[in-house]
Amino acid sequence: MKVNSTTFENIHEPMYILEESRLRGNLELISRVARESDIEIILAFKAYALWKTFPIFREYISSTTASSLYEARLGFEEFGAPVHTFTPALTDAEIDEISRYSSHISFNSLTQYGRFHERALKVNPKLKLGLRVNPEYSEVGTLLYNPCAPGTRFGITADKLPETLPSDITGFHCHCHCESGSDVFRRTLRHIEEKFSKWFPQLEWINFGGGHLMTRKDYDVDLLINMMREFHKRYPNLHVILEPGSAFGWQTGPLVAQVVDVVEDHGIKTAILNVSFTCHMPDCLEMPYMPVVRGAKIIDNSSHNTPHSTFVYRLGGCSCLSGDFMGSWAFDHELQVGENIIFEDMLHYTTVKTNMFNGIHHPAIALLHTDGELEVLRRFTYEDYKNRMD
Repeated sequence: MKVNSTTFENIHEPMYILEESRLRGNLELISRVARESDIEIILAFKAYALWKTFPIFREYISSTTASSLYEARLGFEEFGAPVHTFTPALTDAEIDEISRYSSHISFNSLTQYGRFHERALKVNPKLKLGLRVNPEYSEVGTLLYNPCAPGTRFGITADKLPETLPSDITGFHCHCHCESGSDVFRRTLRHIEEKFSKWFPQLEWINFGGGHLMTRKDYDVDLLINMMREFHKRYPNLHVILEPGSAFGWQTGPLVAQVVDVVEDHGIKTAILNVSFTCHMPDCLEMPYMPVVRGAKIIDNSSHNTPHSTFVYRLGGCSCLSGDFMGSWAFDHELQVGENIIFEDMLHYTTVKTNMFNGIHHPAIALLHTDGELEVLRRFTYEDYKNRMD
C-alpha cells in the first residue's frame, strides 16, 4: 500500500511507522563516524529491537549490545552475530546461555566476576571479559536516567579496583550519557581518564556505553571524531566501542493515532485517542516530556485564552488510568473523530517499552520503504494479550 508520509491519511488504525529513508540516513552517518574515527559502533537493543529490520542494519554495522538473556539471544539468532552483553546481575540460570550468545561480557561487580568468570569462559573460551566501571560523573539531569548518581547500582568505582586486574579481564565498560552531545562526552572523558587511565595499559578494549546522540541535528560529529582520534593517539592499544540506541532510531518515524472522542470538563477539552501514553508512549510520562504532534503547537495551560489558541486540547489515552493524558496542544482546526494525530519520533525506546496494560489494543508496527510502499511488520491481536497471562 502506498501512503502519504505527511498526513498518513489512508492509515485508519494506530501504527508505529518506521521510515526506511530516515533510518538509512542515520545508519550512513553512524557508519561514517565509525570509519573516520576508527571505532566500533554497535546497536543497543534497549532502545531499538525491531528485528525484522536487522537486514538493513547489517549493511552498516556488525554487532549489537544486550542487557538481558532475551536481548542476547535476539542478537545472536536474528542479527546473526555474538553480542556485547552487560546486565546488572547475571544468574546461575542464565550465565551459560548468555555466554554462548556473547562475544563480550562486562561484569557489574567484582563479586559477579568472581562467581561467573570461569564458568563463562568454560562455556565460551573466545569470550572477552570486562568490568563495568563508574567514573562518578554524569551530566544526565533526570535522576531516573542517571547511571552514575550517588547510590547507583551500576559499576565499580576506582577505589574498589585492584592495582593489577585479573588476567582474564581485557576491557572496561562505562555508561554516563543519555541523549547527550559530544561536548558532554568530552567533559566526561576527562573524568574517565582521571579515574581509570592507570589501568588502560592492562586492557585491550573500552566501551563508552550509549547516550551518544550523534544523529541529532545539533550534534557536533566532527568533535566526536577528533576526540576519538586523539584518544587513539594516547592509548593505541585500546579498541574503542560506542553502543548508542537512540541515535539509530532518532527521528525515524511517528506513532499515528486516531481521535475517537472529544470531551470537555471545566472548559478543558480532551481528545481521546485509540492509543495510550501509559501503554504506548511511557517515556513521555517517565521523563517526562511533551511529544511533538505534527501540525500542532505545544502550549502551557496559561495560553488557553490567547487568540492563537482557539482549538486547544489535551490528548488523552484510552486506558482507565486517570493520569493517562498530556497537554495541551493548539491546533489550527477543530479536531474531528477519526482524524489522525501524528506523534513524531516514536521509534526509539518507545517501541521496546510498550505494554498491554488494560488489554488495550497495541499499535501495529510498519516499515515505510524508500519507494513509498508501506509494509506492516506486525499486527497485535487478542491472543498476544491472552498469552501473556497464560
